[in-house]
Amino acid sequence: MAIGNTRIERDSMGEMEVPADALYGASTMRAVLNFPISDLRFPRTFIRSLGLIKQAAAQTYMEMGVLDETIGNAIVEAAQRVIDGQYDDHFVLDVFQTGSGTSTNTNANEVIANVASQILGGDLGSRIVHPNDHVNLGQSSNDVIPTAIQLAALIAIHEDLIPGMEHLQRELKKKSDEFWPIIKTGRTHLQDATPIRLGQEFLGFAGQAEYSIKRLRRAQEALAEVALGGTAVGTGVNTHPEFSQRTCARLSEVTGVEIRETGNHFQAQSTLDATVEASGELKTVAISLHKIANDIRFLGCGPRAGLGEIILPEVQPGSSIMPGKINPVIAESVVQVAAQVVGNDATVALAGQGGYFELNTMMPVAAYNILQSISLLAASANNFAEQCVAGIEATDVGPEMVERGLMLGTALSPAIGYDAAAGIAKQAAATGRTIREVAKDETSLSDAELDELLNPEDMTRPSMEVRGGGG
Repeated sequence: MAIGNTRIERDSMGEMEVPADALYGASTMRAVLNFPISDLRFPRTFIRSLGLIKQAAAQTYMEMGVLDETIGNAIVEAAQRVIDGQYDDHFVLDVFQTGSGTSTNTNANEVIANVASQILGGDLGSRIVHPNDHVNLGQSSNDVIPTAIQLAALIAIHEDLIPGMEHLQRELKKKSDEFWPIIKTGRTHLQDATPIRLGQEFLGFAGQAEYSIKRLRRAQEALAEVALGGTAVGTGVNTHPEFSQRTCARLSEVTGVEIRETGNHFQAQSTLDATVEASGELKTVAISLHKIANDIRFLGCGPRAGLGEIILPEVQPGSSIMPGKINPVIAESVVQVAAQVVGNDATVALAGQGGYFELNTMMPVAAYNILQSISLLAASANNFAEQCVAGIEATDVGPEMVERGLMLGTALSPAIGYDAAAGIAKQAAATGRTIREVAKDETSLSDAELDELLNPEDMTRPSMEVRGGGG
């Protein structure tokens, strides 16, 4: 019954006024009023996953003969519209809500039920398709929401984050190949060390991206085992024993990611261990990106009073007061994303501690944070690859400083011993002379021997077979 700009909907607690054009019903409206906490809402990936689960559940129960096909097909069509994002503005609930996510599961049930009822010719609120009896058939918020968290994370990692990291890896490897001939001074403890190829530094960065992808594969393996089928407390009451296996197979086929029924519903439903594990892998990826971005911005610092070994692409003016100043803004963006992801991981870890007896009651905030981490890392990796790494150029500064490097003395150790080499390095440091100049005066080594020993290219690879022991 419509009253002005509202209509009357009913749930188990009685009547409730909802906006006349709202696709949700009374229970969702109660949650809207109960949780006016923030402007944080579940992202598109999570809503899509809820739609996928409701659609696959209806298909499974029709296949089993449990759900009427007319109603089931209407649910499938309505869920597809949710999957496609047609009704995102009807998923109105705050992330900070009931800890099981019951309110959001109910939101999905009511939206799909109302749309399905309209498909069958009914009005909003007519309940031709019932949100609990039909859309939520054989399910509970307690197994649907943790499954939706993991499914959404799996899809986002598969579709967005791994491709983003692969893009970054390719660009870093291209720079490694391009910069391979360039020999510069290495650094440990922020101090000069033995020579290294600029390409070797970038090979290290590319390796970090490669290993990040391996870590994401491990996260996917953790997330693949889901709670669906456990219903209220993990026992599977009110569901068919084959429901989860069949529904997970459908979800895997539709999404292209592996998802399977857990072997132990009681652990899957009472914890967020898989989500906590995956978030930890995301944190590691973030720390890895932080290292790459930080090194790149320091290698480019200057251009005249800093290291200046590389030039970063100029993407925007760097100062409102200093004309011509250019800042490493893309790298700075990456570093800030890393900070956010580390904070998100802390939230997910605390949410993981919210498992009490048969249910975790901090699922919504865990969902929001892990999905935000995936989204931020994916966008940041792509942006870093395109707007920074791809355009990096090398300067002559690194190679020019190699001959003045004090750690060239390391190459003298096999010939004259560590103590003598250390003395030469200290004298060179004190006088401003080069290792070669001091060694020529303080040792009996010929120019040819010094040329062979102090060849920086030889110092960029294992060399004991060339020079023998020592050092």
